Amino acid sequence: MFIPYLAREREAEMEQPQLGCSGAEAILNLPPSSSISIAYHPLFGPHDDLILLELDEKLLPEVLQQRITLRGQPDEDAVLCTRSKTYAVKFVGTSNSVFLIPPSDQSEFCENSLDCIGKDYDQQVVASVIKSAPGNMELVEVAPRLDKLKLLLSVNPYRFGEDIEMEDLEETEKSYTGLYKWDDLVEQVQASDEELRSALKALSAVEIGGYWRIVDDKYMDTILSMLLHDSVLNDWSLDLLNEDEVVSMLESDGFPQKLARHCLHVYGTKVDENVDKRVWRLDERRVCVHFAREILKEGKRKMDTFMAKWMQKIPEGMRASFDMLEGEVLTERLGVETWVRAFSVSSLPFSPAERFSILFRERPKWEWKDLLPYIRDLKVPGLSSEGLLLKFTRRTQPTLDAEPVFSAR
Repeated sequence: MFIPYLAREREAEMEQPQLGCSGAEAILNLPPSSSISIAYHPLFGPHDDLILLELDEKLLPEVLQQRITLRGQPDEDAVLCTRSKTYAVKFVGTSNSVFLIPPSDQSEFCENSLDCIGKDYDQQVVASVIKSAPGNMELVEVAPRLDKLKLLLSVNPYRFGEDIEMEDLEETEKSYTGLYKWDDLVEQVQASDEELRSALKALSAVEIGGYWRIVDDKYMDTILSMLLHDSVLNDWSLDLLNEDEVVSMLESDGFPQKLARHCLHVYGTKVDENVDKRVWRLDERRVCVHFAREILKEGKRKMDTFMAKWMQKIPEGMRASFDMLEGEVLTERLGVETWVRAFSVSSLPFSPAERFSILFRERPKWEWKDLLPYIRDLKVPGLSSEGLLLKFTRRTQPTLDAEPVFSAR
């Protein structure tokens, strides 16, 4: 618990308590170059529920205004979260004696009024020590632990045929396993609220009936294909899609309104928004990458076969380039043929150690141009991309003109 104690370092013997004992105020108001006696408080003891927490000035207002939370399950190391950042909580021991002196008005540590308020001013003022702290907790900013979020949402993706409303679950709630509301995710995932919302957006998750869901890939493919089909029938420009018209048409095709709008969010970008209408443009790269993924789900393909089928899938007016697939596919030479196969950065863990482990199991050696797309999204506070490479890889460069090659450290 947080109580405004004063921690005082001192290497001295403590006196026995006297009637004029006082609290932390006596230390705080102590003039420079002066001294005060200290004594054991009548309730001196281990008080394991009292822990010192060291904070910098930027975090102090967050704590004092109670804008922080401790998150983690019993089998996890706790983290402290502000609204936008996540901090690891670590215990740091000290070789000095650190004395905790409670305020004089902290009633739970008072045996009688004279013990704490020191009304007898003829007595010597003595600061009463309630506990000797062996160390303190310190905070270290860390990346949010988001791999668990991906795991939780992937257990039960939203599939075609589910009841979109899911408003009245009292009778059937027990049958919905692997479903999580916002408060469930906050309790389960060690990340700040802002980091959690950003991760949900990156995973293309959508809130359906109060539960956050990832939509099944096949279902999203069906909705997108129908949207493209409707755009041809209605002569819509893919750069100027009226949200109301698109959603209304997809609803008439049998798709829930929530998922019709979600399709625009996943594959489109807003270009205009006002009271009367909202206009979207389909993002060329996102649409092209989607169809490349669908093709490669069947397994690796020869480059020319893949490119031919990919171009057939691309909507009219869009131009696909193999450069769009950076971080989505890997190529390899087998004899005279070049093969391409799916290997998406979105499928990799957020933990740097686990990410590099998987990368080097996939390939023992990586050229920089191939490796960069798979580590660009890694964010570790206090550690740059160069720092990550130094920590997890070994760099070799046969000649000054050669491209550097990275292998496991």
